[in-house]
Amino acid sequence: MLEKSTSYHLLCDQRLRQNIRSNLKHFAVQPHDRTIAKQAAVAITIVNAGHGAGIYNLPAFETPQEDAALILTRRSSRMTNHAGQWALPGGHMERGEKPEETALRELHEEVGLELPHTSVLGRLDDFTTRSGFVITPVVVWGGNGVKLSPDPAEVQSIHRIPIAEFLRKDAPMLEDTPQGNHPILRMPVGDNWIAAPTAALIYQFREVAVCGKATRVAHFEQPVFAWK
Repeated sequence: MLEKSTSYHLLCDQRLRQNIRSNLKHFAVQPHDRTIAKQAAVAITIVNAGHGAGIYNLPAFETPQEDAALILTRRSSRMTNHAGQWALPGGHMERGEKPEETALRELHEEVGLELPHTSVLGRLDDFTTRSGFVITPVVVWGGNGVKLSPDPAEVQSIHRIPIAEFLRKDAPMLEDTPQGNHPILRMPVGDNWIAAPTAALIYQFREVAVCGKATRVAHFEQPVFAWK
């Protein structure tokens, strides 16, 4: 049985921003070979947990609006790849783009949040997926008072998940699988869970950016449904 969300609160303020920036600055990012796979980037975006126009919040969360949260989406059921799955805003890197540019562009296109390059706090390790992508996670500061609006062609719903939810004692959830040499990683959310690769990126964000621990996640396996 999944545990309830922790009562710990993490404020979306300048102290948190500086802590995350400092932790990422001192983290030695491990890139993957981007010449053998399709390239993508995602935005791990910190905002406040307050409600806003076009937001679909999970009913399990009763979180103060000033608490820090991450922007996650549920992909549209009409999408060809990973339809209906949890995701971070992101997508293919266009020719000539840097990961930071892709992440900010996709953030604007998918959830209507336009941020300057100065909002980028750093990167986490690349993650190579079973579906043939090298994903570069870019950590972005959105801050307080942002308004979000989903692109219906790509996004079924937007969720502000409190970062405290990812600090639960039952996270991460690891499960052995015959499909690989390493366990599948999941992150609990409410009474549900998010699977790798998204869950692995969130877990590394928790460990590195929030807690200051040099934790690697690229070896974790993904459930079969995420391979396509």
